[in-house]
Amino acid sequence: MKRLWILLLLAPMLTGCGAAVIAGGATVGYKVATDPRSVGTQVDDATLTTKVKLALIKDPVTKARKIDVDTVNGVVTLTGAVETEAERRRAEEVARSVPGVRGVVNNLRVEKRSFGRSLDDKLLTARIKTKLIAEPGIRSLSIDVDTVNGVVTLTGLVKNEEQHRRVLEIVRTTKGVRRVIDNLKVQGN
Repeated sequence: MKRLWILLLLAPMLTGCGAAVIAGGATVGYKVATDPRSVGTQVDDATLTTKVKLALIKDPVTKARKIDVDTVNGVVTLTGAVETEAERRRAEEVARSVPGVRGVVNNLRVEKRSFGRSLDDKLLTARIKTKLIAEPGIRSLSIDVDTVNGVVTLTGLVKNEEQHRRVLEIVRTTKGVRRVIDNLKVQGN
């Protein structure tokens, strides 16, 4: 952690975008510090996410830009809308083939998404994230929110069952949510 603060203090001298680096670094530092996973596990998960995303990009069948990849404790979650069942299955195969992946949760939906629907989903995701940030005691940065056609997928770690229940209640009562896919894990379970 000490190295992070030194880097944050020296960053403005190394670039002309000092304020952006400090703000970005502070956000990353806060996320790392509040995430219940160890820093090593967070780095491993971020590395796996990158490797899976790259494998999807290289694959001729999958359209990687439509697939969101999240990793928690080595388990990869795929979210998004794909055009065919073959693409849905292939994306899971590609993710499973990446060394280090302990499991794959395939939440890909076979359906088309219009630009308007995509925009609605982004706004819904923003509303949910805003509510989670405003809720005392919830580590909102440890929760990933993805929305496809009003179906919200939650991935990440929560501290306890009470926090888990509160997060689900907040999301389910948000206007525009059609359904919630709960991939949240309670820390220690």
